[in-house]
This record gives sequence, C-alpha cells and structure tokens, in this order.
Amino acid sequence: MNALMDMYGGQRFTVLGFPCNQFGLQSPEENHETLNVLQHVRPGSGFLPKFPIFSRIEVNGSDEDPLYAYLKESLPFVNPVIGDIRKLYWSPIKANDVRWNFEKFLITADGRPYKRDDPSGNSVRQLRGSDGDEWI
Repeated sequence: MNALMDMYGGQRFTVLGFPCNQFGLQSPEENHETLNVLQHVRPGSGFLPKFPIFSRIEVNGSDEDPLYAYLKESLPFVNPVIGDIRKLYWSPIKANDVRWNFEKFLITADGRPYKRDDPSGNSVRQLRGSDGDEWI
C-alpha cells in the first residue's frame, strides 16, 4: 500500500486502512497499538504507513460497518468460493462478504465505488481499468 502511495499519492489518490480481526483473528491488538504492531511486528522493520489507519471495524456479519455494507452492495463479489469457514469469524456469512485481509475497493475521484479487488491485489497495481477509465 505504501508503494501505491509513492506512485499515486500526488494524483488525488489515497489509501485508507481499516484494520479488521475477522480473518483468522490476525489483528487482535487494541486500536492504540496498531501503529506499533505495524512498525515493530507485522510487517515490522520500522514500517510506517503513508496513509491513514482508522480504528478497527467489522467488515462482515451482523455488526458490519455501514461503509463496507455499502461497498459490498455496490460492488458484488463474483467468486462463489468463500474460503475456509473455520478461519472466518462472523455471522451470517454472505456471498458478497470480504474474503480476507487486504481485499481492496477502489473509489473514483468523485466518490463512486468503481472496482473491487481480491487480496492478491493484482489489478490494483494498475490504476487504469481495461475500459480506459481512471480508478482515481
């Protein structure tokens, strides 16, 4: 994500980070501990995000944040495979749910949800869609 900020940060683009502990319980830290965890543990080595990190939220289930409810409704997930439900900590599980950490939503410069990207992030590496539209 820092690399994206380095490449596009001056072009009406930013990354917004929303920690979530619903995927394998990988983010159990308290909100005030998040930056220290990033800097010293995971990924560690002095890492500091070049984008805002918000308080931890739930992105799926009965307590999902309204922002993510809107994004998931606007950009449905097309892959029917949800993954190993033993590592998913929410209920109910729905077809449009965020699948894992680092799934991304791209929003146009005028605030419209445009593209949903899986955790591998392959299509986020290019910020121009195949239709020629800019994602930022």
